[in-house]
Amino acid sequence: MQRKLFNLAQANTGKGTGIRSEVTDDTATIYVYDIIDPYWGVSAADLAKALAGITAKNIVLRINSPGGDVFEGRAMMAQLVGHGATITAKIDGLAASAASVLALAASTVEIAEGGFYMIHKGWTWMMGNADDFRDACTLLDKIDAAIIEAYAGKSGKSAEEIGAWMKAETWFSAQEAVDAGFCDQIMPTTAAGQANARAFNLAVYDKAPQALTEQPAEIDEAPRLRAMGRLGLYERTAA
Repeated sequence: MQRKLFNLAQANTGKGTGIRSEVTDDTATIYVYDIIDPYWGVSAADLAKALAGITAKNIVLRINSPGGDVFEGRAMMAQLVGHGATITAKIDGLAASAASVLALAASTVEIAEGGFYMIHKGWTWMMGNADDFRDACTLLDKIDAAIIEAYAGKSGKSAEEIGAWMKAETWFSAQEAVDAGFCDQIMPTTAAGQANARAFNLAVYDKAPQALTEQPAEIDEAPRLRAMGRLGLYERTAA
């Protein structure tokens, strides 16, 4: 039994920073830096609370998320579209799965240098008899069709091409996301300012880039400490 959606949510509990908002003059900034899931991460209800007090004409939506529940993602997208503000999405690190759907609420989508954008076919986790599974397959087909339509509206690509990308679980680098039409431009960013997309556990994905899954090599401090010790000895001898 496939439990990818459950495993993704559970593996990323506590790795994000939730939803927070800041308002400056006529612009509100909302950060979605977490798994999208009503139980394990952030939900449409959380976003609704953040939006409730915002009257700004412009909203900057900053995203760093491994994805999650597609229904929550669609609900969050609908809330943003229905707010009335001009939405600009900034992918600070990662917009995968349902998080890429969230970015579709924006009229302009920017992605950080070194950022990633991923689309794939819908997942579910269920138990039941053969009829239940056939019904689930029908529902998943409808979900995929709706998502394809939304991606096509943003990118201008054909449904067939997007469907093939989703089936292949396609990860787009920043430039590839712009070339494919999912993002409008690359935003320069420093290493210090870029969101840590590697903080998330992406083990459930089949084709996650090595740049997001490998951990930085640990630095062996022993040689440096020995060198510092010798330097201290030389200094004491010279004195």
